[in-house]
Amino acid sequence: MPIRVLPEEVASAIAAGEVVERPASVVKELVENALDAGARRIEIEVLSAGRELIAVSDDGCGIPAEEVPLALARHATSKLERAQDLFAIRTLGFRGEALASIAAVSRLELVSRTAQDDRGTRVQVEGGEAGAAQPIGAPVGTAVRVRDLFFNVPARLKFLKSDNTERRRITEWVTRYALAYPRVSFRLRLDGRERFYSPGQGDRREVLAALFGAQAAREMLALPEEPTASIRVTGFVSPPSVSRSNRRGLTFFVNGRWVQDPSLVAAVTQAYRALLMVGRYPMAVLFIDVPPEAVDVNVHPAKAEVRFREPEAVLTVVQRTVRATLLGQATPPAMDLGRSWAEGWRHETAGVPGPDWQAAHAALRNLPQPMPLQLHPRPGSEGGMPLLRAVGQVGGTYLVAEGPDGLYLIDQHAAHERVLFERLMAQRQEGSLECQALLEPETVSLSHEQAQSLESQLDALRALGFDVEPFGGSTFRVRAIPQILSALSPVQALWTLVEDFEEDESPLAEEVEARIAARVCKRAAIKAGQVLALAEQQQLLRDLEACSSPRTCPHGRPTMIHLSVESLERQFGRRG
Repeated sequence: MPIRVLPEEVASAIAAGEVVERPASVVKELVENALDAGARRIEIEVLSAGRELIAVSDDGCGIPAEEVPLALARHATSKLERAQDLFAIRTLGFRGEALASIAAVSRLELVSRTAQDDRGTRVQVEGGEAGAAQPIGAPVGTAVRVRDLFFNVPARLKFLKSDNTERRRITEWVTRYALAYPRVSFRLRLDGRERFYSPGQGDRREVLAALFGAQAAREMLALPEEPTASIRVTGFVSPPSVSRSNRRGLTFFVNGRWVQDPSLVAAVTQAYRALLMVGRYPMAVLFIDVPPEAVDVNVHPAKAEVRFREPEAVLTVVQRTVRATLLGQATPPAMDLGRSWAEGWRHETAGVPGPDWQAAHAALRNLPQPMPLQLHPRPGSEGGMPLLRAVGQVGGTYLVAEGPDGLYLIDQHAAHERVLFERLMAQRQEGSLECQALLEPETVSLSHEQAQSLESQLDALRALGFDVEPFGGSTFRVRAIPQILSALSPVQALWTLVEDFEEDESPLAEEVEARIAARVCKRAAIKAGQVLALAEQQQLLRDLEACSSPRTCPHGRPTMIHLSVESLERQFGRRG
């Protein structure tokens, strides 16, 4: 095949594929243009998760009438003049590709007006083909309406996630930029409903409440400011008592740009060394300001990554600042001398007290009668287990049991998860699900992202014994919870679902329900570090033996390890 220059429409489609990955990419690029234009008010309207419409309007400086058609051309920008300018970028955008790339895969309308013009200018583009500029009445600023995204590249539509996921990604971008620019008012409407609003009064904690929830926002620790330092690190970090089970609560801005950098994540987590339990991660929103010439932002097609000229210096400042804040402001955890060592430490999740160990211990004693004991695998099961005799407990975490073919070590938390999961799903299938109605409904306030996730799964929650209804904005009212979570408060029960929310993309309702049920059982199960009486150990083994899939928890972790008699004999030198 001979070498030839690509047609303009093909080159535009390739460029659009790098810049416009999904609807959230369109929102990001248009919001960045508005911020570069000095906007103090930005409004975003989205229909059908961005497939039908994405409209972004601002009150920035606007585009002069004679330059409006040029703004839609590829590599046309007002932010660069020379190649040397690439090494000292002071704006969010600089390549001049965003509008042209978006217009290449949509039906775009651009309306803009400067304060010097007595009227605005409108240009319409369809699939990269621009029409003539027309005068139109308009306020000062710029409004961009993107319709039918990817209408001319239908293959791209197939790669988009569910509407709920795409809406959540859009909300992520808007809330992050509201954090970085607290003096700019942001308003986001999704399908006619206001999902996020920031008044632009300079209070970042208001936006933190939308991102992490009101309780967590109040507990976040503010980093001290050092205005004279060449590398400035400001923002908020969570105290050790507030943590998550994943790294999604870590957000970084470099010179006002939201970036994703594994080295920054490592620096922050290292600052929490010996302050958090294994498997728990902090929440942080850090704003890192360095001289523009000390960072290269032209290293990623979507500008999501940066490269520091002196990375070690930046990471050292980040780690030291966070560590000093934690040691200087965070209070040490209280130790209850009235409890034995084996009851473990009380850990608090993000803004919500952890489970009551005493109540969970009592709940195990009051477990319903186990299902009939099965000495052999059930037909069609994934593999049963033999009759076991409880011998004891190691570290308050693992049960030691004897079987006819050797020794078994059972993870009590994973085993109880499996027991509760099968019991819950069996009750669901039989229509005998036990739930507990509340005497007084309780309200729970969530972040906007969590509220969107929760609202999309209300039907699945009802099928599992939750009676939860929207109560305006990001607030929900809880009327009933599953009996399995009766030891928790309604607020704790609902947080079992939103703290570790996955992106449930499966179209099958049964699979979504199973994933939610697994999260519920994870919270309700007895925990590692909890001492069980010998009778309680034996009861748990009986319940596990009755399960159809006793060898793994609902999340796929093994519940037991088997040491055969032969392997023990080899270890003790009784067998060659």
